[in-house]
Parts: sequence; C-alpha cells; structure tokens
Amino acid sequence: MPRITLTLLTILIGSHIFSQNNAQWRGKNRDGIYHETKLLKKWPEKGPKLLWHFDELGAGHASAAVTSNRIFTAGTSGENGFVIALDHSGKQLWKRFYGKEWVESWDGVRSTPMVYAGKVYIMSGYGKVNCMNAQDGKINWTVDLVREYAAKNIKWGMTENLLIDGNILFCSPGGAEANVIALNKDTGKLIWKSKGNGELSAYCSPTLIKLAARKILVTHTQRHILGIDASDGKLLWKYEFTNKYSVHANTPLFQNGQLFCMSGYGKGCVMLKLSTDGLSIKKLWENHDFDNRMGGFVVINGKIYGSGDFSKLWYCLDWKTGKVLHSSTEFKKGNIIYADGMLYLYSETGQVALANVTGNSFNIISRFPVPYGSKQHWAHLVINNKKLYLRHGESLMVYDISETY
Repeated sequence: MPRITLTLLTILIGSHIFSQNNAQWRGKNRDGIYHETKLLKKWPEKGPKLLWHFDELGAGHASAAVTSNRIFTAGTSGENGFVIALDHSGKQLWKRFYGKEWVESWDGVRSTPMVYAGKVYIMSGYGKVNCMNAQDGKINWTVDLVREYAAKNIKWGMTENLLIDGNILFCSPGGAEANVIALNKDTGKLIWKSKGNGELSAYCSPTLIKLAARKILVTHTQRHILGIDASDGKLLWKYEFTNKYSVHANTPLFQNGQLFCMSGYGKGCVMLKLSTDGLSIKKLWENHDFDNRMGGFVVINGKIYGSGDFSKLWYCLDWKTGKVLHSSTEFKKGNIIYADGMLYLYSETGQVALANVTGNSFNIISRFPVPYGSKQHWAHLVINNKKLYLRHGESLMVYDISETY
C-alpha cells in the first residue's frame, strides 16, 4: 500500500475511534438526535428487554455519557458528588468524588459528564468545574467559579452541561466581570472572560454556531439570550428573554440561518434570524404556548417536537412560522429525543413512550413504566449502539432496542 494511502487510512481510523470515545449532553450536536438505525418500531407490552440496571448512584438527574467502551454518569453519597465509570455490562470500573454537591431543594447532581479526548468534565451545583482522567478518574484540575471568578450561585444550584470546541471549554459563571468564560480544556487556565450582560447564569447548556466568518457561543443568562464571539469573548448581540424564575434550561438550536430558543413557566419560544456575518439578529416569530422548561426538543424535517410546561401539551410546530400543527394530551410532559424515525418520550410521571412521526403529528405506539429509582424523572434519555439509557435517581437502566434482539 502506498505510504500516503496508509497514512490517510490511519488518520481516518484514528478519527473514528476518537469520535466513538467522545460523549456529551443530548448527543453529538446537543440537539437530541441520535444517528442510530435498525431500531425497534414497536416495543413488547412490558417494554424493550432490560439488559441490566445499576442502583447505587444516589440523588440527581445527570444523564449517561456513553462511549464505545464505557458509560459515565454522576451521583451523590451524602453531601458529596462523584463521577462513576461503568463497563457495558454494568460493572463499576471506578468512582471519583469531586466535592460537595447540591443537597437542598431538588437535591443531587445537576449536570451530565462530558467526555472529550480521554478526559471527563463536570460542573457541580456549587460552581466547581472538574476535569478527570477518563481511564481512572484521577482529577487533573478543578476551577472554583465562585472563588476565582466571583460567580454567584442561583436558586436551584449552578447547572450547565459543559461545551468544548478544540482546545476551549466554555462555561457561564454569571459574575459581573466574568459572566461567560473560556478555559483551556487541558489546564483549566483562563483564555478569555466576557462581561456578557452582567447577569446571573440561568441553568443553560450553550450551543456553538459555526459560520464562515466566526464561531458564536449562544447561551441564556438571567434575562437575555447572548451571542458571544467564541474566539475572544466579545458580546456580539443580546435578545431580551425573561420568565418568572429566570430558568432557561434548554440548549438553543441553530439551523439554516435561524436560532430557536425556548423556556418554560409560560414564556414559550422564539425564532431569531442570524445575519450572515453573525453580528446581528432579528425576531421572526414567537409562540407562548410551547413553553418546555427543561425537557428539550427535537427538529425533524422542518417541524419542532416537544412538550409544554404550563400548557401540559405535547406539540408539533412549524419551523418557519411557529404555527401549531398538532398538539396532544396523550402523554404527560417530559423530555424528548429522536432516532431512526421515532420519537422517544420520557414523562415526569415515570413513563417512557415510543412515537412515530406521521405528517404533521405523532402517534404513541408503545409505552412502559420506569421500574427502578426514585424521586424526579428529569434525566434525559440517551441512545447508543442500539441501547436505550434511562436514569431515574439512584438507578441507571439499559434496554436493548435493536430490531433483532
């Protein structure tokens, strides 16, 4: 084989292995879309086959971060938080405590670990960002956002699923001077800090928009949606977006030049048009009924799917106009992901459902009750290698959803 071909093959194989061993909040693009195929289109009456469950996670609603050889999630023991690594049979490989975790209202771990280039990153409810070795859990560095960047904690604990691009880790301390910051992912050292709009953080896990001219970090703070130049922290634009409790827990989504953002407590959603150079925005439409609080949404073929908060309905909206194409009370509100032509719904009352997408609506085909765990049903579903990962409090359940099991 010619040397240049062998080199290219090595690069391609290395790239594939690397991508298989990265994992983050709501999938590869943080949009709830899982690119799996040959999955069941209907479940048995009692649900898909339960392969195993692990029941020693303590309190919290961190989801699973799944790679080709390991499963990472987080939990609590007493007042302390930990990240835990399991193999694909449910055997514990390591468990690393990282300090005090949230034990007040809605106690437990708030954020999902992010796995990137052999390291695991997580933010505690008290604003400590931790970087661990994925192999053994050894802590490489910790940054205390409260002590080092004058962050102020918020009512239900600092909550952010961290975002990495290349060498940069982004997070939002919510300080007056260090409102949003960029850290070196390997050392935790500051790369830049942005004053943003000087507001408190707001439970938001940001997204990154990649334009020809620049990369833009988009996040919600207390009263605004912010667009920040990812290279230097310059605030490019802001859009006022408020609700009763300053909770903006859904990750914004950028698609075809448009930015979709949604919050709960009756606030609803907004579609913004981003200029080609990324320096300005304008409102295209609003919808105050579709007001998901923290369950996310998915966009499929120009339609937006998810559940409301105050409205308590499940919706299908037109991406272009915000018009409600379909609504349903068939299932209680909750979180949503998508794979292989089907919607996966997880209600706050402890039911998991499978729904197909037909025309401008969706129809629930199968459902089953969550058998293990306790407290809130808030952790988002995850799909990896034809398996469904379901977290409920102290329990992680793994189901075979392959069409040939």
